[in-house]
Amino acid sequence: MIIYHNPRCSKSRQTLALCQAAGVEPEVIEYLKTPLDEVALRDVFGKLGLKAHEVIRTKEEPYQQLALSPDSSEEELIAAIVKYPILMERPIVVKGDNAVIGRPPENVQELL
Repeated sequence: MIIYHNPRCSKSRQTLALCQAAGVEPEVIEYLKTPLDEVALRDVFGKLGLKAHEVIRTKEEPYQQLALSPDSSEEELIAAIVKYPILMERPIVVKGDNAVIGRPPENVQELL
């Protein structure tokens, strides 16, 4: 199990704590320090079953600066997340071929 984690985010910390309370010690990837590349993002989005815009944080400054929108192409959005990893929703927990966004943190229960 892998968690793409931001330790400054309360939901991310809560999701990690739920995993640990269930006896699972996931591999923790602090995606702001170790950003995902395009291939990894496409893989994670595929496991989530979501498009890039469904996993992007629209209230972050780079989203506005880049004039992104729901009409932006998948390529534009993925390139923006690669360059500005803060745009990626968090946390994301991956187990095998499945993944969930830990918002709310209880979403992780379906992977435990």
